[in-house]
Amino acid sequence: MEQVRTFAMHTLGCKLNFSESSAIAKKLADEGFSKVAFKEKADVYIINTCSVTNEADKECRMIVRNTLNQAPGAFIAVIGCYAQLKPEEISKIEGVDIVLGASEKFNIANYLQQLDKKTHTEIHSCEIEQPLAFHSSYSSGDRTRSFLKVQDGCDYNCSYCTIPLARGKSRSNTIENVVKNINEIADKGVKEIVLTGVNLGDFGISDPNSTEHIESFYQLVQAIENTTNEMRFRISSIEPNLLKNEIIEYISRSNKFVPHFHIPLQSGSDTILKKMRRRYLRDLYVDRVVQIKSLMPHCCIGVDVIVGFPGETDELFNETYQFLNELDISYLHVFTYSERSNTLAASDKDVIPTEVRRKRNRMLKILSEKKLRNFYEQHIGTERIVLFESGNKDGFLYGYTDNYIKVRTELNPDLAYQKANVLLKGINEDGTVGIEIRNTFNEIKEPHKLSATY
Repeated sequence: MEQVRTFAMHTLGCKLNFSESSAIAKKLADEGFSKVAFKEKADVYIINTCSVTNEADKECRMIVRNTLNQAPGAFIAVIGCYAQLKPEEISKIEGVDIVLGASEKFNIANYLQQLDKKTHTEIHSCEIEQPLAFHSSYSSGDRTRSFLKVQDGCDYNCSYCTIPLARGKSRSNTIENVVKNINEIADKGVKEIVLTGVNLGDFGISDPNSTEHIESFYQLVQAIENTTNEMRFRISSIEPNLLKNEIIEYISRSNKFVPHFHIPLQSGSDTILKKMRRRYLRDLYVDRVVQIKSLMPHCCIGVDVIVGFPGETDELFNETYQFLNELDISYLHVFTYSERSNTLAASDKDVIPTEVRRKRNRMLKILSEKKLRNFYEQHIGTERIVLFESGNKDGFLYGYTDNYIKVRTELNPDLAYQKANVLLKGINEDGTVGIEIRNTFNEIKEPHKLSATY
């Protein structure tokens, strides 16, 4: 009897990577491979990489070393953004057998027919300028939520970003196929879908050689609203210039899309935004936040910010700090600027010292904690819908409200993967919100029809 070959996969980076890892794992399973945990013994270890910062690159190298320590003879494949950007660099990491770029990662089964350690690392990557197909994918294995990829690539050229070099031009799935994927996910019992993409609001370009939109993100949102499933939907990061008012207005009336937006800002200084080659200025960002809060005062708004960008003087950083301090937002994802080769910003000589970057990062993270606590406090005494996670975590069960407030309650296995209507009672010592369960999902009102006076 032929022995079943095993594989283990470790994923770095964004939600998009996790959705693609699931799609790749499914293809390998269809080819007769069996998946095991990354810490277990496997015939092949696959590392799906990110390369947004230098830290992601370092993490990849560390994982390779650790894998070889636990399994010296293991076959190691490195795929993903880092593999597309710097395949030669990866090939110099001792123990890596194969490197697959942006297109070839989806054909990985073809390269795993022979799993003998290689004397020289094989590299299979395309020129990123070449047209790339759209590969449909979504994460699986978690009944709580699934990350559904609907768009890939980016036609923007922000001066600090390597993503267009790693993933190519913007391209999308069709609305018809997205709905098909949603139905497949629903059949697995998943309760929430997060729509993901590199530049999500640019959904609709089906030909990477053209910038013409066949469909739009607004049309996608409408199509999803009209599906018959009972899942809730969350929009991941979307550019402020692509978050049109018509989308905001539609979400405010939706019974499927939750009141939660994550909108990259990157800087609160128009001077730095121009240097970053972003496609908006502060006034447009303010307009989007005001529009959201006027229609959905209970809406959670997350913000991406980069500190330490070349030329960010103390005065310009203070502009960002004050801008964020005064803005009605809920939390920040703070990134320390990292020089990336082959980007315009990397050649800028007006470099900010590393310690200054770290200090600014700490300042904004403290501000984020204050913002989040204030957002939570606004909702104490109100009722929201919670989707509970699974598992026993120190005797507690955790979950998130529709507007992304993290809650906890005493462990009750019957609540795992379930929705419930809850009263938000107070903030716990770990920063979560304590709750009182009012009734089960079958009895509750729709998300946007709940009373939320505060």
